[in-house]
Amino acid sequence: MAILIKGGQQIEKMKIASSIVAEAFELLEKEIRPGVTTKELDTIAEEFILSKGAVPSFKGYNGYPASICTAINEEVIHGIPGLKKLKDGDIIGIDIGAYINGYHGDAARTFPVGENVPDNAMKLIEVTKQSFFEGVKHAKDGSHLFEISEAIEDYVTSFGFSCVRDFVGHGIGKSMHEDPQIPHYKQKKRGPKLCKGMALAIEPMVNEGVYNVIILADGWTVITKDKKLSAHYENTVVITDGEPLILTLR
Repeated sequence: MAILIKGGQQIEKMKIASSIVAEAFELLEKEIRPGVTTKELDTIAEEFILSKGAVPSFKGYNGYPASICTAINEEVIHGIPGLKKLKDGDIIGIDIGAYINGYHGDAARTFPVGENVPDNAMKLIEVTKQSFFEGVKHAKDGSHLFEISEAIEDYVTSFGFSCVRDFVGHGIGKSMHEDPQIPHYKQKKRGPKLCKGMALAIEPMVNEGVYNVIILADGWTVITKDKKLSAHYENTVVITDGEPLILTLR
């Protein structure tokens, strides 16, 4: 496992890519409502990323056909935007990456759609987001990776939810996916020691029911095996000698 350490100039470049991702989310949040299609959201995000001189990290990645990933209700990740319209009461996970000056920024959020989202769905969104912040408390120089994973799963399971195991977070930089892999569930091994300059995409994917998932026939869309809801929350984080830098937060 070769973990690439980033210096000051590299981190500054990652900040630019990450700020574009953060701004794209601000733009999309205003457009998420019943009746909008996931393709319309994809177009808005792509046009914005291009207008900033960046390119969407995901488009063409291993043949992926869109600029963002969308995941509605029981979809976990990697849903392909299309003509499906959002409905009042849905939840939608959106994953966005931007690439500029040789570096990537990557983040995900889950949003409620309309005014009538059930309490259990709102709770899932809230717990998923907070699980990231529970994990990132351990994103410090000298800690071990497993401490992040353990904190996330402990928080998630305390609410009766589960952490997806088939997909994990990752290092990030010049490549969208670098070492190390970042599980969001407890590990038997301590994993690598965290040190200043590591850049990590920490992204808990939390299911309302079991953690098992299925990949649909399109080869991309991942859904929960029991068809219960799923939520996703991610930021690009840099380890420092103090508090971690969360680059994709405004």
